[in-house]
Order: sequence, then structure tokens, then C-alpha cells
Amino acid sequence: MEPEQVAELVKQELPDCEIEVRNEGNHYLVIAIGDRFEGMTPVKKQQLIYGTLNQQLAEGTIHALTIKAFTPAQWEARKTD
Repeated sequence: MEPEQVAELVKQELPDCEIEVRNEGNHYLVIAIGDRFEGMTPVKKQQLIYGTLNQQLAEGTIHALTIKAFTPAQWEARKTD
């Protein structure tokens, strides 16, 4: 599965977020940036994104998934660190 395909699956469920996907083999990193993450715990953010890829994880198409989800303000703060 190509990173673009994974990004499209996540975008279908989270159309208001900016999504970037990187991969190494069948290990994926999903970076999601959106206002919808405001006030959410890290676990809730991960659950939201895992839910969009549940089928691919269950099938083994995606073997490992790392999720990093940020509000736009959190994303900007990371850039200045």
C-alpha cells in the first residue's frame, strides 16, 4: 500500500485535517494536523486515526502504525523548537 493511499483513507474520515504519510515497507507514520484535535488527549487522537485504518491493520496490509496528531498551533510550536 502506497503512502498516498493511506493518506486518502485517513482524509476520507478526517477531511478537515492536513495528512502526511511516510512509510518504510509496511510500517507507516501518519502525521495529522487539524483543529479537531483541540482538547483531545493523545490517546483519543490516536484512536480517531486508528479507526480510519482499522481494516488495513486487521488484514495486515499495514503492519505497524505510528501516529502523530497536532492542532495547527501545536504543529507551529514544534517548528520553532
